[in-house]
Amino acid sequence: MTGAAIFSSIRRRRSPSLEAFLAPVDLGEEALVQTLETLAKDLMSCVSTSSLLFQRKNARLLIRQVEVFGFLLEDLGECEMDYWPGSARLCLKELHLLLYRSRILLDYCVQSSKLWLLLQNQSVSSYFCDLNQEILTLLDVFPLGEVGVCEDLKEQLSLMKKQARSTELFIDDRDEILRLQFYSFLGELHKGRVPDRIELRTFFVDDLGIKDVKSCRSEIEFLEERIYHHAGEMEPTSSVLNGFVALVRYARFLLFGFEEDGMQVQVRVGHHKKAKVGMMSKEIADTFLTVPKDFCCPISLDLMEDPVTICTGQSYDRAYIIRWMDDGHCTCPKTGQMLTHTRVVPNHALRNLISQWCTAHGVAFECPGIAGRSVETFAATLPTKAAIEANKATTALLIQQLASGTQGAQALAALEIRLLAKTGKENRAIIAEAGAIHHLRNLLPSSDMVAQENAVTAVLNLSIHGKNKSIIMEEEGCLELIVYVLRFGLTTDARENAAATLFSLSAVHDYKKRIAYERGAVEALARLLQEGTLRGKKDAVTALFNLSTHSENCWRMVEGGGVRALVGALGVDGVADEAAGALALLVRQQIGAQAVAQEESVVTGLTGMMRSGSARGKENAVAVLLEICRSGGAAATQRVITIPAMANLLESLLFTGTKRARRKAASLARVFLKNENAGLHFVGLGIGYAISHNSAANRDSTHPHSTVNRDSIYASDVNMPISITLPVV
Repeated sequence: MTGAAIFSSIRRRRSPSLEAFLAPVDLGEEALVQTLETLAKDLMSCVSTSSLLFQRKNARLLIRQVEVFGFLLEDLGECEMDYWPGSARLCLKELHLLLYRSRILLDYCVQSSKLWLLLQNQSVSSYFCDLNQEILTLLDVFPLGEVGVCEDLKEQLSLMKKQARSTELFIDDRDEILRLQFYSFLGELHKGRVPDRIELRTFFVDDLGIKDVKSCRSEIEFLEERIYHHAGEMEPTSSVLNGFVALVRYARFLLFGFEEDGMQVQVRVGHHKKAKVGMMSKEIADTFLTVPKDFCCPISLDLMEDPVTICTGQSYDRAYIIRWMDDGHCTCPKTGQMLTHTRVVPNHALRNLISQWCTAHGVAFECPGIAGRSVETFAATLPTKAAIEANKATTALLIQQLASGTQGAQALAALEIRLLAKTGKENRAIIAEAGAIHHLRNLLPSSDMVAQENAVTAVLNLSIHGKNKSIIMEEEGCLELIVYVLRFGLTTDARENAAATLFSLSAVHDYKKRIAYERGAVEALARLLQEGTLRGKKDAVTALFNLSTHSENCWRMVEGGGVRALVGALGVDGVADEAAGALALLVRQQIGAQAVAQEESVVTGLTGMMRSGSARGKENAVAVLLEICRSGGAAATQRVITIPAMANLLESLLFTGTKRARRKAASLARVFLKNENAGLHFVGLGIGYAISHNSAANRDSTHPHSTVNRDSIYASDVNMPISITLPVV
């Protein structure tokens, strides 16, 4: 790690003012000397080498040098200041910076974790050596003979200069042996051998003094913070550090079990009471190496290794889209459009952007085309093989506790699985293959709200991996219990995450009908959309949208109150577009159109979206209104065509809307023109030109006389993506 990174790290932790790194310019000689004397005394009183496990010799030498400078400053404070040479003042300004750099380095050694100091042993030792050279340079140029320093002090300074000149880079042999041993554990894991309990106890407990859960957890949190704040500017790299974090996490459970060390793993109750799982680890859990959504393959939901573009303009990872087409699919996975051909074109621009992002965040990125390399070796966080092996061993311990541990141990194990499942598809696959889903299912009906929330969130995070969806759905009673949490969950977060889990599972077409017909599922999603928090509403509306894409679910959406909830959401910022998209799918069937038409507020809500909604919302809104007029009955049609502002809204869409919006608006305008009274609203608005312009080439494929099967629902005719990347929680 560079010296700049060390300064950056301590500034984040201590946040001193900018003046701490600038030499004072407005102080007289006497005030300058007093300021430096205070700095030196403060450094010696606040930093104790007895608290250091590493760098003790280097730190002791630096503190002794600062102590001698303190004597110099004390002597200078008693000298006559009138005849100082300019070189003396310049040296004192340099001493000001040197003292601050010394304080930063010593604070770094005191505040850093033991394992991090061990990993940085050589670079930190080098920085002590650099400071020693700066001190030597300062002593060489300081005009001691011209400032009236006493002879005894000159002799001390002369001895310190002689010692500084003879001092070379010092790296403690014991520290270096421990550092190499730490790396050897990683090497053993890379070979598939997990270190045993005796080896780990000797290293962590006896050698490093990491003797309990709290200290072990602090080490993990510190290493995670290094990954998050300093990716790309440090050694070892993020991928290697991930391996160390996985090793320490395994040691934490192997050596210290599942005691909580007085730390209550709580969940949010009400608005402000939140789980405290360690401030730093919670922050990192929420933001750990978040991959930009545009860099993720819509199929695998992981960072794309070899992005290619298909005929619909969408980009996918080559291996996944080729596999999709080889399986016989002839539609675009994201939009549902029919593929006119199966050729793929390399997306070099996107690959370059991904490569730049990986470089900036310390994530390894290999160019495609290496023969024999499996796509399964690539993941968003690119954990090393050592990290994978350590996580496998940790998963085994966690599942053992899920199966037979105490209530508190089960809740803690579910939490750890929840966090492990956040960091890449390898971990999600490992956890599911080890049988965690069966035991997490058993915690879903728990009366312990901590265990329940962690269990359902762990299932959510695991479901993001495509292969795990089938494991969850095939686990007997698992879907039923996810819906149970959605209906009766003990916390708001648990209910919301259950809804998000249903959305994730419903990405598979074959599961949509089964989810919709699960007792209480649609009703609970509808209630969450009506009464939940904004986040809950978003989880619910996306799940309802996915269920609406299956034509056989229309009756359940009507019967379960889904239609009513979607209509009510048309005026809610953040969910209105998704609600309109779902309604645009449901109204394609007569039962859906009639149910939507019967909702009193639907016309008002859709008109509002046409007036001030997004482009996507506007086109879905006009599509719903058109189907209401076609299939909702005469009364519904009359409600639509008698809206005074409708003519202006349609005209605006006909000239400025998207291609689909123009088609739907033209069709709806014809409905108006067929009505004698409503047609008067269009006089002088140029609507005839717009209709003719949009009708010939873009005839509405959903017209009753169209040859297109109206029961075939494609996402391309509803401006809403079917595959939406879920955030892990």
